[in-house]
Amino acid sequence: MSANHHNHEGDLPAEVQTELERLAESIGQLHDPATGRILDQLEADIEVGFDDDTVFAGITLGYPCAGREGEWRSRVREACLPTLKGGPLGTSELQFELSAEIPATPWPDAPETLTGVKNIIAVASGKGGVGKSTTAVNLALALAAEGASVGLLDADIYGPSLPTMLGTEGQRPQVKEQKFFVPVEALGLQTMSLGYLLTEDTPAVWRGPMASGALNQILTQTLWSEASGGLDYLIVDMPPGTGDIQLTLAQKATLAGAVIVTTPQDLALVDAIKGVEMFRKVSVPVLGIVENMSLHTCTNCGHTEAIFGSGGGVRIAADYQTRLLGQLPLAMAIRTAADGGLPSVAADPESQVAACYRDIAQAAAAQIWLGGEEASGPEIEIG
Repeated sequence: MSANHHNHEGDLPAEVQTELERLAESIGQLHDPATGRILDQLEADIEVGFDDDTVFAGITLGYPCAGREGEWRSRVREACLPTLKGGPLGTSELQFELSAEIPATPWPDAPETLTGVKNIIAVASGKGGVGKSTTAVNLALALAAEGASVGLLDADIYGPSLPTMLGTEGQRPQVKEQKFFVPVEALGLQTMSLGYLLTEDTPAVWRGPMASGALNQILTQTLWSEASGGLDYLIVDMPPGTGDIQLTLAQKATLAGAVIVTTPQDLALVDAIKGVEMFRKVSVPVLGIVENMSLHTCTNCGHTEAIFGSGGGVRIAADYQTRLLGQLPLAMAIRTAADGGLPSVAADPESQVAACYRDIAQAAAAQIWLGGEEASGPEIEIG
């Protein structure tokens, strides 16, 4: 654990400095839910200060976490109260701030349009029909709800569904300099989809190289870097399977990681394993597994049943040294929200389903942070 002392108005008395050190140590022992580690084990910044009879505490994490500030404030206050009461500080006043500093995945030779994109996350599945696109859209919305700047690329060339799910059907991206697309803004996301360029009557009937070329074009010729000064995350909704499009993306872009979507059904799990193996072979970290349609609760009687089986996502995560990011129910509300152009996280942000997507988003983003962190303790500033 390293400590940097920064006093705002002269040096604080030694006994106050000691108490602040104690506070920092107490905060450093708090558990971070998204990573499963205590702050002392993370590359987290902890700031502790004292001024005008008030203790100031701040934590900076490496993933978007705006929705957890109240929870962290309560935990920090609980951890600090024993030191505050009756000590040299002589106060129980505590101000707390939680912030995020999103690290970037290095990509030295990135195209100019992507230099402002810190992390690209592929959302993939071994087979269709497992809720991959719904997961991708809600994952993007959840990251944005937690304070990140987020883009969403619909790379499902043969079946682009993003315009329907975001309520942007019929929209066309602006074109700059006759060769660059301006992302279409939807629900706070910067988005691009082949669905914006085709009509319903002109489906993409292409061979592999043509599809790969189309993906490369909408990836590299969209002005992502100009969107809100850049993006913390670009979520890419992949087509199902392990074919040309997946390999093209892995070769053309430096991916921060991949999220694999599956259902507990045996057939889906077999295909999900293929997806994990494919990303491993092209050296893309698998951030974790999202298990869709895990449980169904009858709206009439309240009985809960694992229609597609249970435990599959847990088994894959264990067998392939990755993690289960979350399990989502088989619920009509998720489907109807997406079909209606207002996905669950945007339609009902206080719902249990939205909370689940936000937990998944934080867990995935936290894995990127952990993958790039150095093995050292938090940086602590005391002043």
